[in-house]
Amino acid sequence: MDSCLFCKIIRGEIPSYKVYEDELVLAILDVYPSSRGHTLIMPKEHFSDITTCPKNILDHCIEVTQLICQAQISQLNATGVNIISNCREGAGQTVMHFHIHAIPRYEHDGLSLSFPPKEIEDKELLKLCSSIKKGM
Repeated sequence: MDSCLFCKIIRGEIPSYKVYEDELVLAILDVYPSSRGHTLIMPKEHFSDITTCPKNILDHCIEVTQLICQAQISQLNATGVNIISNCREGAGQTVMHFHIHAIPRYEHDGLSLSFPPKEIEDKELLKLCSSIKKGM
């Protein structure tokens, strides 16, 4: 995609801080990081989000994400890592090129991820379960 920010980075039209690169995947430091070492892992081929990325490439992205998370913990002394992939605008995706955030966490870093639990009746849970299964 000619206008895609991440495609421009992959093609070398925009400079980046490369953490990892192979024939399928590029991982770069986020220039607007949530924490020190925040890394973006993306396939070199353009896919809009996780739902359009072929399984073999998705699997490789996850393998690279694991390596990066291990390095963030061992080399940056992160106490944990959040792994996030926003899927479509409704979930907060701002660059429509599939990517995974590996966000190192540190004690007292001030970051907050909040997913307040909601109570749902068993009847509704059964309906939701059935609907999701139908779509697979």
